[in-house]
Amino acid sequence: MESKLDRNLRPAFHITGGEGWINDPNGLAVFKGRYHVFFQYYPYGVKWGPMHWGHVSSADLVKWERHPVALCPDKPYDADGCFSGSAIVWKDKLWLVYTGFVKGTDEKSQRQVQCLAASADGINFEKHGVIIDSDGLPDGYEPSDFRDPKVWRHNGAFWCVVAAKKTGGRGRVLLYRSGDLFKWDFVADVFGADCAGEMTECPDYREEDGLMFVSVQFPDDRNLHKNIHASLWYKGRLDYATGKFVYEKSGIIDYGFDFYAAQTFCGENLMIGWLSMWDRTPVTESYGFSGMLTVPRKISFDDSGLIQSPAVCLQQLAAADVLNEYGDEITEGALKITAENLEEFSLKLRVNGSSYVSFSLSQGEWVFDRSKCSLKICGAETDADSVAGIRRMPYTKKKVNEIIVLIDKFSVEIFADGKAMSSLTVTDADAEGVELAVKASRCSYVKYAINSNI
Repeated sequence: MESKLDRNLRPAFHITGGEGWINDPNGLAVFKGRYHVFFQYYPYGVKWGPMHWGHVSSADLVKWERHPVALCPDKPYDADGCFSGSAIVWKDKLWLVYTGFVKGTDEKSQRQVQCLAASADGINFEKHGVIIDSDGLPDGYEPSDFRDPKVWRHNGAFWCVVAAKKTGGRGRVLLYRSGDLFKWDFVADVFGADCAGEMTECPDYREEDGLMFVSVQFPDDRNLHKNIHASLWYKGRLDYATGKFVYEKSGIIDYGFDFYAAQTFCGENLMIGWLSMWDRTPVTESYGFSGMLTVPRKISFDDSGLIQSPAVCLQQLAAADVLNEYGDEITEGALKITAENLEEFSLKLRVNGSSYVSFSLSQGEWVFDRSKCSLKICGAETDADSVAGIRRMPYTKKKVNEIIVLIDKFSVEIFADGKAMSSLTVTDADAEGVELAVKASRCSYVKYAINSNI
């Protein structure tokens, strides 16, 4: 890595705050013909601070226009942070439902409450105060851990899931109902049991296909995913009469090092996550910003589970048939590799001498390795794979396997037959080499450009 860092260096097509810190995507909505993305934002430093809502919008999910901060912590009920939430369009306005945070004098006295704001133009928001106070919690739940509301509309009513914590217990997801967005009634604890981690965050429910997304801190089963915090999907159906969610299948949303807080656009099969992770080496602080979001992803569901693919416009640059080995160069853009009767696969990216990241097929599973990056990225995980810079993802043998790789400054997002693996990387500034070795009956390689002005 260059000794003098370029503080103007930014991802080419991933959303950042420009300057400052960002984490969870919030308020994903289509309003007045544009896709609106909000995010947790601290504009005054590169570390987490009192949360604001940053805001960008786009007509095509690639070129994003930056807007003024949508929400600032400036009311008694959100004085210490406007935490995560969601958006919904109603009566020709864009409504934001978010968590207001007040520290209190100690942990027991801090409060998280659900709040409402609205805008007629999608840019300037008026706050309408608290809509679910801590007295809206059922007995036995912690008012200090009550956050991240996701709202949607069903059969003429508004519904909202909120992350919560049982007193003396673990993470839960609560369901509320409203007729007007202002007055809400508690319905049920949707799972009726502790979730997979110490605290649940950022629940998201898609009525269209019965998908519930949940992010969990410190999951019980670290064999499920090595990350110390994970994002999971559950496939089932919400019974509106009882408020209970019963699921038949569950799994990991993203198998990479750096993915959290998945959220979907209301009424759209599109998802965005935070392309980072808590308790990690601060990768980009030296460049004057911290954090970015994944590209928008198309999502669907089939017998194999959750299916994801990048929802970005790709412009083909080159195509080649690969018989054994292939070399190329790319700094920002995408690769699409299609292999028939795949037997062996090895892809190295950002190659510059002995520095690179790799994605390969090994002993029946996909393996991502960032141990050869020019900056070693560490986390709180202590298992052998994490220490070695490795993440693994299930491989499904098919007649034809398709791999799509998005390469940007500081990140790699990989999609293999619908499964996803996202990770931060730091390589030498001039590292652009690509080395591909494949054993298959036939293999094609296509390179794409992704143009953005974020």
